[in-house]
Amino acid sequence: MPASLVAFVTGSGAPRVGRQIAIHLASLGYSIALHANRSTAGADEVAHHLRASGTKTVVLQGNLSDASVAEQLVHQVIAKWGRLDVLVNSAAIWFPTPLESVTAAEVRNYFEINATAAFMAAKAAGLQMVQQASGGVIINIGDWAVVRPYLDHAAYFPSKGAVEAMTRSLAVELAHRNPQVRVNCILPGPVLLSDDTDEVKAAAIAKSTLVKRVGTPDHIAHAVQFLIENDFVTGVCLPVDGGRQIYSGDCLHSEYHTG
Repeated sequence: MPASLVAFVTGSGAPRVGRQIAIHLASLGYSIALHANRSTAGADEVAHHLRASGTKTVVLQGNLSDASVAEQLVHQVIAKWGRLDVLVNSAAIWFPTPLESVTAAEVRNYFEINATAAFMAAKAAGLQMVQQASGGVIINIGDWAVVRPYLDHAAYFPSKGAVEAMTRSLAVELAHRNPQVRVNCILPGPVLLSDDTDEVKAAAIAKSTLVKRVGTPDHIAHAVQFLIENDFVTGVCLPVDGGRQIYSGDCLHSEYHTG
Protein backbone atom coordinates (compact mmCIF):
# COMPACT_ATOMS: atom_id res chain seq x y z
CA MET A 1 0.00 0.00 0.00
CA PRO A 2 1.46 3.41 -0.92
CA ALA A 3 2.71 5.34 2.09
CA SER A 4 0.90 8.42 0.83
CA LEU A 5 -2.54 7.12 1.89
CA VAL A 6 -4.07 9.11 4.75
CA ALA A 7 -6.69 8.16 7.35
CA PHE A 8 -8.44 10.42 9.84
CA VAL A 9 -10.20 8.85 12.83
CA THR A 10 -12.30 11.09 15.05
CA GLY A 11 -12.58 10.18 18.71
CA SER A 12 -9.28 8.29 18.69
CA GLY A 13 -7.59 9.72 21.76
CA ALA A 14 -9.35 7.81 24.54
CA PRO A 15 -8.78 4.05 24.98
CA ARG A 16 -11.90 3.15 23.04
CA VAL A 17 -12.80 1.74 19.65
CA GLY A 18 -11.57 4.76 17.65
CA ARG A 19 -8.06 4.42 19.03
CA GLN A 20 -7.84 0.76 18.00
CA ILE A 21 -9.13 1.60 14.52
CA ALA A 22 -6.38 4.20 14.15
CA ILE A 23 -3.70 1.77 15.36
CA HIS A 24 -4.95 -0.90 12.95
CA LEU A 25 -4.95 1.47 9.99
CA ALA A 26 -1.41 2.51 10.89
CA SER A 27 -0.40 -1.16 10.71
CA LEU A 28 -1.78 -1.20 7.15
CA GLY A 29 0.51 1.63 6.10
CA TYR A 30 -1.71 4.70 6.46
CA SER A 31 -0.53 8.05 7.73
CA ILE A 32 -2.80 8.74 10.69
CA ALA A 33 -4.60 11.84 11.91
CA LEU A 34 -5.81 11.29 15.47
CA HIS A 35 -8.51 13.41 17.06
CA ALA A 36 -9.43 14.11 20.66
CA ASN A 37 -11.41 16.68 22.59
CA ARG A 38 -10.40 16.22 26.23
CA SER A 39 -8.30 13.03 25.74
CA THR A 40 -5.37 14.84 24.13
CA ALA A 41 -2.83 13.23 26.49
CA GLY A 42 -4.01 9.81 25.36
CA ALA A 43 -3.84 10.86 21.73
CA ASP A 44 -0.31 12.18 22.22
CA GLU A 45 0.71 8.86 23.77
CA VAL A 46 -0.69 6.88 20.84
CA ALA A 47 0.96 9.27 18.39
CA HIS A 48 4.32 8.73 20.11
CA HIS A 49 4.08 4.96 19.69
CA LEU A 50 2.93 5.22 16.08
CA ARG A 51 5.77 7.56 15.16
CA ALA A 52 8.23 5.21 16.86
CA SER A 53 7.04 2.47 14.51
CA GLY A 54 7.48 4.71 11.46
CA THR A 55 3.91 5.99 11.00
CA LYS A 56 3.42 9.63 10.05
CA THR A 57 1.01 10.92 12.68
CA VAL A 58 -0.66 14.16 13.67
CA VAL A 59 -2.89 14.92 16.66
CA LEU A 60 -5.82 17.30 16.24
CA GLN A 61 -7.94 18.74 19.03
CA GLY A 62 -11.50 19.95 18.73
CA ASN A 63 -14.86 20.01 20.46
CA LEU A 64 -17.40 18.54 18.05
CA SER A 65 -20.35 20.10 19.83
CA ASP A 66 -19.61 22.90 17.36
CA ALA A 67 -20.20 21.08 14.08
CA SER A 68 -18.09 23.58 12.14
CA VAL A 69 -15.09 22.21 14.01
CA ALA A 70 -15.50 18.86 12.25
CA GLU A 71 -15.07 20.53 8.86
CA GLN A 72 -12.08 22.49 10.12
CA LEU A 73 -10.37 19.33 11.34
CA VAL A 74 -10.81 17.63 7.97
CA HIS A 75 -9.39 20.66 6.22
CA GLN A 76 -6.39 20.58 8.56
CA VAL A 77 -5.68 16.97 7.58
CA ILE A 78 -5.93 17.83 3.88
CA ALA A 79 -3.71 20.90 4.34
CA LYS A 80 -1.02 18.76 5.98
CA TRP A 81 -0.95 15.82 3.57
CA GLY A 82 -2.74 17.08 0.46
CA ARG A 83 -5.27 14.25 0.44
CA LEU A 84 -7.61 12.15 2.55
CA ASP A 85 -8.33 8.51 1.71
CA VAL A 86 -10.24 7.24 4.75
CA LEU A 87 -12.42 9.03 7.27
CA VAL A 88 -13.76 7.11 10.25
CA ASN A 89 -16.38 9.01 12.25
CA SER A 90 -15.89 7.35 15.62
CA ALA A 91 -16.38 10.26 18.03
CA ALA A 92 -19.59 9.98 20.05
CA ILE A 93 -21.13 10.67 23.43
CA TRP A 94 -23.59 8.60 25.42
CA PHE A 95 -24.71 8.42 29.02
CA PRO A 96 -27.89 7.14 30.69
CA THR A 97 -30.70 9.62 31.34
CA PRO A 98 -34.20 8.64 32.49
CA LEU A 99 -36.85 9.82 30.06
CA GLU A 100 -38.36 12.08 32.70
CA SER A 101 -35.08 14.02 32.88
CA VAL A 102 -34.42 14.38 29.16
CA THR A 103 -34.32 17.97 27.93
CA ALA A 104 -34.41 19.40 24.43
CA ALA A 105 -30.89 20.70 24.99
CA GLU A 106 -29.64 17.18 25.69
CA VAL A 107 -31.27 15.82 22.53
CA ARG A 108 -29.72 18.63 20.50
CA ASN A 109 -26.29 17.98 22.04
CA TYR A 110 -26.44 14.33 21.00
CA PHE A 111 -27.39 15.32 17.49
CA GLU A 112 -24.65 17.94 17.27
CA ILE A 113 -21.86 15.52 18.22
CA ASN A 114 -23.10 12.12 17.07
CA ALA A 115 -24.85 13.13 13.85
CA THR A 116 -24.28 16.71 12.69
CA ALA A 117 -20.53 16.73 13.32
CA ALA A 118 -20.20 13.35 11.60
CA PHE A 119 -22.18 14.67 8.64
CA MET A 120 -20.08 17.80 8.30
CA ALA A 121 -16.82 15.84 8.57
CA ALA A 122 -18.10 13.39 5.95
CA LYS A 123 -19.17 16.24 3.69
CA ALA A 124 -15.76 17.91 3.88
CA ALA A 125 -13.91 14.62 3.45
CA GLY A 126 -16.19 13.44 0.67
CA LEU A 127 -15.83 16.60 -1.38
CA GLN A 128 -12.05 16.17 -1.18
CA MET A 129 -12.31 12.50 -2.12
CA VAL A 130 -14.40 13.21 -5.23
CA GLN A 131 -11.46 15.24 -6.55
CA GLN A 132 -9.10 12.28 -6.13
CA ALA A 133 -8.89 9.75 -8.97
CA SER A 134 -8.71 6.98 -6.37
CA GLY A 135 -11.75 8.34 -4.51
CA GLY A 136 -11.91 7.41 -0.86
CA VAL A 137 -13.86 5.69 1.89
CA ILE A 138 -15.97 7.12 4.69
CA ILE A 139 -16.99 4.85 7.56
CA ASN A 140 -19.45 5.99 10.21
CA ILE A 141 -19.85 4.25 13.55
CA GLY A 142 -23.49 3.70 14.50
CA ASP A 143 -25.06 1.44 17.11
CA TRP A 144 -26.68 -1.98 16.71
CA ALA A 145 -29.27 -1.16 19.38
CA VAL A 146 -31.02 1.45 17.23
CA VAL A 147 -33.32 -1.41 16.16
CA ARG A 148 -33.73 -2.70 19.73
CA PRO A 149 -33.10 0.27 22.03
CA TYR A 150 -32.54 -0.17 25.73
CA LEU A 151 -33.82 1.91 28.60
CA ASP A 152 -32.55 5.31 29.70
CA HIS A 153 -31.02 6.27 26.35
CA ALA A 154 -34.02 7.84 24.62
CA ALA A 155 -32.09 11.05 23.95
CA TYR A 156 -29.14 9.15 22.47
CA PHE A 157 -30.70 6.72 20.01
CA PRO A 158 -32.29 9.25 17.62
CA SER A 159 -28.83 10.66 16.90
CA LYS A 160 -27.47 7.21 16.08
CA GLY A 161 -30.48 6.43 13.91
CA ALA A 162 -29.63 9.55 11.92
CA VAL A 163 -26.15 8.14 11.29
CA GLU A 164 -27.63 5.22 9.35
CA ALA A 165 -29.80 7.49 7.17
CA MET A 166 -26.84 9.82 6.65
CA THR A 167 -24.67 6.91 5.52
CA ARG A 168 -27.08 5.89 2.78
CA SER A 169 -27.71 9.46 1.63
CA LEU A 170 -24.03 10.38 1.43
CA ALA A 171 -23.24 7.14 -0.39
CA VAL A 172 -25.64 8.27 -3.12
CA GLU A 173 -24.48 11.88 -3.17
CA LEU A 174 -20.77 11.19 -3.32
CA ALA A 175 -20.90 8.26 -5.76
CA HIS A 176 -22.86 10.52 -8.12
CA ARG A 177 -19.86 12.84 -8.13
CA ASN A 178 -17.18 10.13 -8.17
CA PRO A 179 -18.09 6.42 -8.16
CA GLN A 180 -14.79 5.67 -6.41
CA VAL A 181 -16.08 7.28 -3.22
CA ARG A 182 -17.92 4.91 -0.89
CA VAL A 183 -19.74 5.47 2.41
CA ASN A 184 -20.58 2.71 4.88
CA CYS A 185 -21.46 2.31 8.54
CA ILE A 186 -20.50 -0.18 11.26
CA LEU A 187 -22.97 -1.02 14.03
CA PRO A 188 -20.90 -2.29 16.97
CA GLY A 189 -22.36 -4.60 19.58
CA PRO A 190 -20.79 -5.28 23.00
CA VAL A 191 -17.11 -4.92 22.17
CA LEU A 192 -15.78 -2.79 25.01
CA LEU A 193 -17.23 -3.07 28.51
CA SER A 194 -16.86 -0.26 31.01
CA ASP A 195 -14.32 -0.66 33.79
CA ASP A 196 -17.06 -0.93 36.42
CA THR A 197 -18.72 -3.94 34.76
CA ASP A 198 -18.62 -6.82 37.24
CA GLU A 199 -18.25 -10.50 36.33
CA VAL A 200 -21.96 -11.23 36.66
CA LYS A 201 -22.96 -8.44 34.30
CA ALA A 202 -20.15 -9.29 31.87
CA ALA A 203 -21.36 -12.91 31.76
CA ALA A 204 -24.92 -11.75 31.11
CA ILE A 205 -23.74 -9.51 28.27
CA ALA A 206 -21.77 -12.38 26.73
CA LYS A 207 -24.82 -14.64 27.01
CA SER A 208 -26.93 -12.04 25.19
CA THR A 209 -24.98 -12.68 21.97
CA LEU A 210 -25.27 -15.67 19.67
CA VAL A 211 -21.52 -16.29 19.88
CA LYS A 212 -21.67 -16.22 23.70
CA ARG A 213 -18.81 -13.84 24.20
CA VAL A 214 -18.00 -10.15 24.31
CA GLY A 215 -16.22 -8.74 21.29
CA THR A 216 -13.18 -6.50 21.15
CA PRO A 217 -12.28 -3.23 19.44
CA ASP A 218 -10.17 -5.34 17.08
CA HIS A 219 -13.38 -6.81 15.65
CA ILE A 220 -14.50 -3.29 14.70
CA ALA A 221 -11.07 -2.38 13.32
CA HIS A 222 -11.11 -5.50 11.14
CA ALA A 223 -14.57 -4.54 9.85
CA VAL A 224 -13.19 -1.12 8.95
CA GLN A 225 -10.45 -2.81 6.95
CA PHE A 226 -13.03 -4.95 5.14
CA LEU A 227 -15.12 -1.93 4.19
CA ILE A 228 -12.04 -0.14 2.91
CA GLU A 229 -10.79 -3.07 0.84
CA ASN A 230 -14.06 -4.35 -0.62
CA ASP A 231 -14.76 -1.79 -3.34
CA PHE A 232 -18.18 -3.21 -4.23
CA VAL A 233 -19.74 -2.38 -0.86
CA THR A 234 -21.32 1.01 -0.28
CA GLY A 235 -24.33 2.40 1.56
CA VAL A 236 -24.49 -0.50 4.02
CA CYS A 237 -24.84 -0.54 7.79
CA LEU A 238 -22.93 -3.60 8.97
CA PRO A 239 -23.69 -5.07 12.40
CA VAL A 240 -20.57 -6.34 14.17
CA ASP A 241 -22.36 -7.51 17.27
CA GLY A 242 -22.03 -11.26 17.69
CA GLY A 243 -25.61 -11.67 16.47
CA ARG A 244 -27.04 -9.40 19.16
CA GLN A 245 -29.23 -7.53 16.68
CA ILE A 246 -31.18 -10.65 15.69
CA TYR A 247 -31.03 -12.56 18.98
CA SER A 248 -33.34 -11.69 21.82
CA GLY A 249 -32.24 -14.36 24.30
CA ASP A 250 -35.84 -14.78 25.43
CA CYS A 251 -35.70 -18.60 25.77
CA LEU A 252 -38.10 -19.15 22.86
CA HIS A 253 -36.07 -22.05 21.51
CA SER A 254 -37.22 -24.67 19.00
CA GLU A 255 -38.35 -27.13 21.68
CA TYR A 256 -41.15 -24.72 22.61
CA HIS A 257 -42.51 -24.65 19.08
CA THR A 258 -45.33 -27.08 18.27
CA GLY A 259 -46.07 -26.15 14.66
